[in-house]
Amino acid sequence: MKQKDKNKELLLKDLSARLPYHTIVSTGEEDLELVKVDILNGVVYLFSESFLEFDISEVKPYLRPMSSMTEEEILDYQAFFNYDGVEYPEEYMDWLLSHHFDFRGLISLGLALEAPKGMY
Repeated sequence: MKQKDKNKELLLKDLSARLPYHTIVSTGEEDLELVKVDILNGVVYLFSESFLEFDISEVKPYLRPMSSMTEEEILDYQAFFNYDGVEYPEEYMDWLLSHHFDFRGLISLGLALEAPKGMY
């Protein structure tokens, strides 16, 4: 599989997982809250106040780098770990997604934008 296809697949997986968390995405022309998304053959259908259609390469979520965690968030984050690794993986992933962290490295791949401070 080509790297471009792998990147699309990674972005689609990430966008789908972020649906419940009101993630804001850039379409290149405007910023929209990700309310609902249907993905078919690389086309992203965003449902906001109106129905919008974009190629997956046009959609970039605003995410927070892991390095932007506050001290309070670091304590919350560390609470998911025990001496053997992650104790509660489902809750851990939900926490990362709900706080809009880029734990998959999408920003460095150019698939996401760094969220301005205070966006979330």
